[in-house]
Amino acid sequence: MGKGVRWAEFRTPVVLAVVLVLVSSGIVFLRVADSVVEAGRPGLDERILLELRRSDLPSMPRGPVWLIDAARDITALGSLSVLVLLVSGVIGYFALARRGDVVALVLASAAGGAIINWLMKLFFARPRPAIVPHLTEVASLSFPSGHAMLSTIVYLTLGAVLAELSPRKRLKSFVLGVALILAVLVGLSRVYLGVHYPSDVLAGWSAGLSWALGCWLLVHALRVHGLLRDARSSAE
Repeated sequence: MGKGVRWAEFRTPVVLAVVLVLVSSGIVFLRVADSVVEAGRPGLDERILLELRRSDLPSMPRGPVWLIDAARDITALGSLSVLVLLVSGVIGYFALARRGDVVALVLASAAGGAIINWLMKLFFARPRPAIVPHLTEVASLSFPSGHAMLSTIVYLTLGAVLAELSPRKRLKSFVLGVALILAVLVGLSRVYLGVHYPSDVLAGWSAGLSWALGCWLLVHALRVHGLLRDARSSAE
């Protein structure tokens, strides 16, 4: 493949759209982070949390009782233990398939994202919401949401890897769509359970999306340069 053809691969509408979304999500994170640093009391954040609770009983969220257990189940999909098990299983699969390139990419993406989230939590040092009772146990700082950020990173990165290895557009769209839905549901569950401000989750989504899209671009670059085989070349 010539250099001209390879360069053309990076100017496709999909790649340009990914770059645009990556930059946009980075800007969203910076604006949310700036508002958190500059603001005194998180008024809008608190109002949203209160709107999700019954006015006569703040310990109970609005909606059917079963929704609380459902939110806890969904939020577990973004927990560190579940994500570590998921990433370990994926790494094990690709290691057995002798795909060291994918193993390195998935490990670097997940571990790098976890380190970045930890450092940002220490830097911003935002306490958890105290205006409503928490409906699940929490121990770390609040900004940005680790569940929202890490689930976005892990699910979208794995989705990007699977999409790049798939020869069919419908499969690519399905995998990425499922990954995105999982990340969104995990983030929403954190707000519903009262353990994060909405701005924590928005920042987590934005930072995680930027990181995941960066990893997607890396996967794409490796494939274009023949360093990452897709499903069709693997089957040959």
